[in-house]
Order: sequence, then structure tokens, then C-alpha cells
Amino acid sequence: MCFSPGADAVVGGIVVVIGADALRQVREPKQIVLASLPLLFGLHQIDEAFVWLGLQGHVPESIERVGIWVYLLFALAALPALAPLAVLAVERVPGRRRVIGVLAMLGIAVGVSLAVAVFRGSVNAAIDGHHIAYDVSALRQGRDLTSLYVVAACGALLACSYRDLALLGLMNFVAVPVLMWMTVSGFVSLWCFWAAIVSVVIDVHLRRRAGSIPARVALRT
Repeated sequence: MCFSPGADAVVGGIVVVIGADALRQVREPKQIVLASLPLLFGLHQIDEAFVWLGLQGHVPESIERVGIWVYLLFALAALPALAPLAVLAVERVPGRRRVIGVLAMLGIAVGVSLAVAVFRGSVNAAIDGHHIAYDVSALRQGRDLTSLYVVAACGALLACSYRDLALLGLMNFVAVPVLMWMTVSGFVSLWCFWAAIVSVVIDVHLRRRAGSIPARVALRT
């Protein structure tokens, strides 16, 4: 999420371009999920721009409601599973794969639990200062799930044998609490810019891998 519909749309568009480039760097099927994340981040931000516009009365309420559901289902249900699964797919060290596999199972369990909560209760959104406050009635006491979410998504990156992805995991453990505090305090939401940074790191990682895989191997896979 970002601090205005314009920021969400502009940064989202930039991230979509980064995501398209990341997908162009795919040389092995196992890289597809990781390469897809930047594109999904960008589309996620563009989706929130429509939520902003709906809350401001610029687009029909039906579009706003669809935007809210898409935003929440990706952020709460899909991402906690996709992030560790993406890392698991590219990990090459057996011992680290086992650790990341456990975190991926945790992420799937968290995603399923959050999806159930989204469908079980009411969901709403409101503009709160410089961000959109999303309310899922069944998750008002969901701090434990939030902690497990961070452990699964960030822990998988931190456990990765690729240094740039592991560094990204460490950066997430530092940045996520700060961004959460800034959002909850009503100061400003800068999640969209962090999504852009994460997307750039993933794109650069894939570009490096594309340069290190011989052409004959790429053609064979």
C-alpha cells in the first residue's frame, strides 16, 4: 500500500515493468514463481489505487469492493505461501531446502488460516490519514498469525544460500516492523516503495543467474 492513489498507480506501474523484466530473465522453470513476484506486487499496488478511488467516490462501489477483496486475498492468503515456495523452488542446498520447506509449510498454513478468516467475517476499508486501513473482522486478534507470516516469508529468504536473497530476508526483518509502525501510527504508508526495492533485488538476482547459466543448459531446460 502507498500514501495516495497516484503513488500506488505510478509505483505499481514501475514495478510491473520490473516484473516483466524479471520474467524475461527466467532460464529454468523453477525460477518462475520467484520471477512472478515483482509483477504480482505491481498489480497489487495498481489494484489498491482502485480501492483509493472507490473510497474517494471516483469509481463505483462495486469496483472498490472487488479491489478490497483482491488486495486482501493476495496480501493475506497468497503471499505468505508464495514467498517461501518461490525461495524453496530455487534453493540448491539440501539442508537449506529442508529448513525452507518447513517454512513453506508454515506459510501455506498461515495463508489458509488467513483466507478462512477473510471469508468468515466482514471486510472493509477506510482512508486513515496517509494510508488505507483494512479491517477483517475475524482477524482483530490475529497478532500470532501476523508473527508467523513474517517468520515464514522473511525466514525463507534469510535461510537461502543465495547471498542477495538472504540479505533481502535480513532487510525484511528490519524494514517490515518499521513500515508496520509507520502505517499503524498513521504517519505514512511506504509499503509500495519497499515492494519496489524487493522487486529490484529479485530482478537483479535473476539477471545474475541468467548470466551464469550456459546457453546450452538454458535451451535444454
